Amino acid sequence: MSISLNGLNPAQCFIGGVWCDPVAGDTLELINPSDASHLCNIAKGGAEDIDRAVAAAETAMRGDWGRSTAVERSRILYKTGQLVLDHIDQLAEFEAKDVGKPLKQARADVVALARYMEFYAGAADKIHGATIPYLDGYTVYTLRQPHGVTGHIVPWNYPMQIIGRSVGAALAMGNACVLKPAEEACLTALYFAELMSQAGLPAGALNVVPGLGAEAGAALSGHEGIHHMSFTGSVGVGKLIQQSAGANVVPVTLELGGKSPQLVFDDAGIDAALPFLVNAGIQNAGQTCSASSRILVQRGVYDQVLTRMAQRYGALRAGPAMDDFDVGPLVSNRQKDIVEGFLKRGSDLKVAAQGAVVGDAPIGGAYVAPTLFESVSPDHALAQDEIFGPVQVIIPFETEEEALAIANGTKFGLVASVWSADGARQMRLAKALRAGQVFLNNYGAGGGVELPFGGTGLSGHGREKGFEALYGFSSLKTVAALHG
Repeated sequence: MSISLNGLNPAQCFIGGVWCDPVAGDTLELINPSDASHLCNIAKGGAEDIDRAVAAAETAMRGDWGRSTAVERSRILYKTGQLVLDHIDQLAEFEAKDVGKPLKQARADVVALARYMEFYAGAADKIHGATIPYLDGYTVYTLRQPHGVTGHIVPWNYPMQIIGRSVGAALAMGNACVLKPAEEACLTALYFAELMSQAGLPAGALNVVPGLGAEAGAALSGHEGIHHMSFTGSVGVGKLIQQSAGANVVPVTLELGGKSPQLVFDDAGIDAALPFLVNAGIQNAGQTCSASSRILVQRGVYDQVLTRMAQRYGALRAGPAMDDFDVGPLVSNRQKDIVEGFLKRGSDLKVAAQGAVVGDAPIGGAYVAPTLFESVSPDHALAQDEIFGPVQVIIPFETEEEALAIANGTKFGLVASVWSADGARQMRLAKALRAGQVFLNNYGAGGGVELPFGGTGLSGHGREKGFEALYGFSSLKTVAALHG
C-alpha cells in the first residue's frame, strides 16, 4: 500500500515557503504499521537542511512576519483551523496509516488540531503586559515579545495535536518555527505546512525538515540560531536535547512522558469511573504520554473494579487502523518488541484479562493484545516504567496515605486522577499529588486545549496548552521611563 499527499511530494522539505529536496537527496521509508506495507518515502533532512530552515526563519523574523500584528497572526491561524477541518478526511487517513491509530481517533486528532488553531487565533491579541507602580517620576511597564526562531521536535504518537499545541502557540506569539517531525510519522506535519501556506502564512514563518533524530534533530537542538526549543518524547532524548540547547543557553520546554495513576476510593462512582479507567490506558494503543497505566484501587471496591475492568478488557479488539477497532497497531514492530519485552517481565504477575487481536489482522502488523494485570506490587517494573503500549496494572491500597505514597512513588509526574465523593479528600490529594495535572472524578477533561499541560520529575518541565504556552513562547521585557 502506498499513499499520496494530494500532489505534494513527501520526499521534500518545506523551507522558506517552498518545497525542496534535501541537500543530500536522501530519503527514508515509511511503513504502514497495520500491515508492514510501504507507505512512501520521506525526505531525510540533515544539518545543511536545518541551516537553510533556520536561515529562512530568521529572514521571516526580519521581514513581514516579524512585523506582523497579533490580529494578522490571529487571522492566519483561524483560517488554518478552517482548512484543517476542510481536509479532515485526508489528514485522518494520513495519520491512521502513518501512526496506526484507529480512524476515529485520527479524526478526533484532526479536530483537536483545528481547535488549537482556533484557540491560539483567539488568544494571540490577548497577551498583555502590565504597568508597575514604582518611584516618583517613573512609568514602568512590561512587554511580551517573541523569542525569535523556535525549534520544535514532535513525536510519532500524536503529531497533529502536538504540532497544534507547540507550533500554534509559537506562531501566535510571533515566533518563526523550524519543525522536525518524527521519522516514523510525519505525513500530517508536511500536509499541515501546505495548509498554513494556503492560509497566508508568510514564507519562512514555518519550516518543516523531516529526518532522523540523531541527524536533523540534533542539528536543530544545537543550532546557534534557535532561541527556544520545544521537545516531546523520551526521557533519554529529552536529556540530550536539553544538554544540546544548554550549550547555547537556550530555554527548553520538555514533555517526556509519565506513569500516571488513577486513585479509586471506596466511595467512588464506579459506573462513571470505568470508561475513564480503561480508555485512558488503551487510547492510541497506550502510546500516550499521559496514559493512565496504573489503577490504584481501595480494598473495599477492589474486587468490583477488577471484575468490571476485566470484563471490558475481554471485549477489546485490536486490528488495522482503517478498520476502526478499539485498538490499532503500535507505531512499528520495533515498538511492538519493546512492549512485548515488558509483557515478558510481567510473567510473574497474574493476568486479569486480555483483549484479542482480530483473526484476520495482517501477519506483519505491529499488534499487541491489550493486557490487564492484577494485584501488582507498586515497585514492580510494570508499575514503575513507562511501557507505551496497551498495558495497565491494578494496585490495591488500604488508606489515603498509602494511595498517595504509591501514586507519588515513581520518577514521573505528569497526570493523576482521584475518584471519590469526599470533597475534602479531593482537595488534599489535588495539592499533594506530584503531577502537572490532577483530575477529580474524571481523567483528561476531554483533551482540554485550554488547560496548561506539563509535568515534574522525569515528565519534564515547562507548560504547553492554554495561555501558559504563550507565556513560554515569549520573553518578558521591562521598560522603565524616567520623565520627572
